[in-house]
Parts: sequence; C-alpha cells; structure tokens
Amino acid sequence: MNIGPSIRLAVDSGKVELGLDRALKSAINGGAKLIVIASNCPRAVELKQYCAASKTPAVEFEGSGVDLGAVCGKPFSISVLTVFEEGNSDILKAVKS
Repeated sequence: MNIGPSIRLAVDSGKVELGLDRALKSAINGGAKLIVIASNCPRAVELKQYCAASKTPAVEFEGSGVDLGAVCGKPFSISVLTVFEEGNSDILKAVKS
C-alpha cells in the first residue's frame, strides 16, 4: 500500500501537524483522525498503545523519518504525522482498504 501521494495531498490541502509530542497528546486526548508513524520512530510502541487506547487510527509508514519528510515536502526527518483534517486527500479511505 503506497499512501505517499495521499499523505502529500493531506499535507498540502488539509490540517496536519508534525512531530511526536503533538501526536502523543492527540493520541491521549483524541481529536486526530489518523496518525502516520515512520518505521524508525523511536517511541512507536508507546504511541501505538496510546492510539489503541483512544481508538485513534494509526498506520506505520513503510519508510524512515527521512522518507516521510520527503513525502511531506519537508527538508527534514519527520517521525510522526498527525492528520486532523484530510482536505482533498483520500488518506482515510486509503488506510482502511
């Protein structure tokens, strides 16, 4: 499953936030529609546990943080992307299928 184009469209047209700290808060408090976790995220297990407890959907991105950053159009590594509004993206449908 290649969700790269859907991620990029969500970043460009929706409301997303980057970073582990914000994702942890969103997973604990709710509010996020989806959390995308890079394969090399240092606290992925902890984040997935919080997501499961709050019933927030989480998906593991098949690439590293550098790859996720590139997909998002950023010149830096991104360990976690939190989607609040998907915009014109089909990312929510793409990860459910």
